[in-house]
Amino acid sequence: MFRFATPEYLYLLLVVPFMVAAFALAARARKRALERFGDPHTLAGLMPEASPRRIRRKFVFVCAALCLVAIGLARPQFGSRLREVTRTGIEMMLAVDVSNSMLAEDFEPNRLERTKFAIERLTERLEQDRIGLIVFAGDAYMQLPITSDYVTARNFAADISPTMVSKQGTAIGAAIELAARSFSSGSEGSRVLVIISDGENHEDDALAAAAAAAEQGIKIYTIGIGTPEGAPISIDGDFIKDENGNMVVSKLDEQTLEAIALSTGGAYIRATNRSIGLDEIVRKIDEVEKKQLTSTLFEDFNEQFQYLLGGALLLLLLEFAILERKNRLLSRFDIFSKKDE
Repeated sequence: MFRFATPEYLYLLLVVPFMVAAFALAARARKRALERFGDPHTLAGLMPEASPRRIRRKFVFVCAALCLVAIGLARPQFGSRLREVTRTGIEMMLAVDVSNSMLAEDFEPNRLERTKFAIERLTERLEQDRIGLIVFAGDAYMQLPITSDYVTARNFAADISPTMVSKQGTAIGAAIELAARSFSSGSEGSRVLVIISDGENHEDDALAAAAAAAEQGIKIYTIGIGTPEGAPISIDGDFIKDENGNMVVSKLDEQTLEAIALSTGGAYIRATNRSIGLDEIVRKIDEVEKKQLTSTLFEDFNEQFQYLLGGALLLLLLEFAILERKNRLLSRFDIFSKKDE
């Protein structure tokens, strides 16, 4: 893989054509000025130390050095460095309900936005753990596989929206099954699934899926977001209504969420406007047996600019060392030709 880290510096290369044009015009003007004084061959005999070829060489070295400096400042990078690190932590998969009911505004500004904010706060405090992200409504989809790249996790969480899953519903069982298949091998005993949902409209047997997950050593923690009284669901300013024209009110279903968590040895927490509950769950998760997790991390691109800047410095030194006029004492050190003009 190749890239320029700061490609804007490549615009410096546009200076070179102007330098070449200016040099050509100057050389032409110099030649015309000399022709006014007499025949060029006669003048060459009168100025034996003059060397137009040396002047051209010095100019070429300056232009080449400028090109190398411009490319070096653009920081060409080849490939990347990967390193394997071992951490002591857990693997945490977050399963976020993105059904339309998560747009209810009993949490400010709504349930889903508060959830996204809580996930961002969570990723800021994680250090040794690995995290993944699942979104679900009537179906469940992997949004971000297990990773230790918290910046990427925050970016993916910020993009969560109900439009990600076209089928409406709350298929918690499908989210549990997907999470159980998505943990990495070797993480047994340190697998945690956190489900954030209002718990309404179950499409499958979530308790059966939770029991199967418990057999794999997965602990499930559930967060109920919403209020028992519920709130209407607003989409683009319009409230959702049922087939009879009545306004749909989304209410929190705590019973199922609590049963799912307890069946795996986890815990259920009801979110509040002050705290979604992720902080409390993290404290509980700290009691889970942590394992050594091996990760291959992208470290950085291999920088190549130093070689280009070194070449530019060498060219400038050569340009400085070459005299514009011939020198009899140094003529035997001319590395470019045995006989100069």
